[in-house]
Amino acid sequence: MNGRRLPRLLWRAVVAAFVAAFYVFLFAPLVVVVGASFDGGEHAFLNFPPRHLSLAWYLKIPGRYFETLWVSLQLGVVAAACSGVLGVMAALALARGRLPGAGLMAALFRAPLQIPVIVTGFAFLQLFYLASAAGGVPLVGSFAGLAIAHVFITLPYVIGTTAAILQRVNPSLEEAAISLGATRWRTFRRVTLPAILPGVYAGALYAFIVSFGDVPVSMFLAGSRYTTFPVEMFYGMELNFDPAILAMSTLILVGSFAAIWAVQRFLGLNTLLGTGAGS
Repeated sequence: MNGRRLPRLLWRAVVAAFVAAFYVFLFAPLVVVVGASFDGGEHAFLNFPPRHLSLAWYLKIPGRYFETLWVSLQLGVVAAACSGVLGVMAALALARGRLPGAGLMAALFRAPLQIPVIVTGFAFLQLFYLASAAGGVPLVGSFAGLAIAHVFITLPYVIGTTAAILQRVNPSLEEAAISLGATRWRTFRRVTLPAILPGVYAGALYAFIVSFGDVPVSMFLAGSRYTTFPVEMFYGMELNFDPAILAMSTLILVGSFAAIWAVQRFLGLNTLLGTGAGS
């Protein structure tokens, strides 16, 4: 009996060690960033572990970082909202409509995921310059231009998650509602939409995350007035490293964890995304 238990215990120990190493690999960079942000050194170096704890770099965060953070938050919300509306309509057309060439259309909607984002950014830059030359619409360096490009790169996430849920929704439920006298809009609002909401929420969440963290596309389209937070951070690290970047990154990290905790506490991620046991 002991001879059988020993290999099992050894296997469990190996698995536990692998999982622990995996988590260390994931979280070690975050620990370094957070720890180094509390170093009170006078020189602009990354010191970990910190030689002495201080909030000096937090007090030296440039106001430009907060301005670009506000731009990124607005841009993420706009991209998630627009992608949510357009993604639901596209998913309904692909899953419920009888469109000729639906497979080709689905492939086109997935194209932004397969095209390198730096190519996407350059293509939008050229497109916006052509639009400006032809119609006098200055999209490069504007919030509208950034929003259009971010909706383009985030739309496939909403379409994918919503279409996946729609494939599991029984069409007979919608047919029953229509046969009982409900209009198509009422059927969508009372039957279809509640069923696909987990997919819409998940896609919108992915869209916000992708939009908020995008660098390659935003680098081509950002201007002096509208620059996203990741682009500002990238230029800050590339041109003149400032430990205030570590402090700002720590604030973003804390804010992200706080947002996730609040959603889980008051709404529940399992309920919101439809991943609970009863879904």
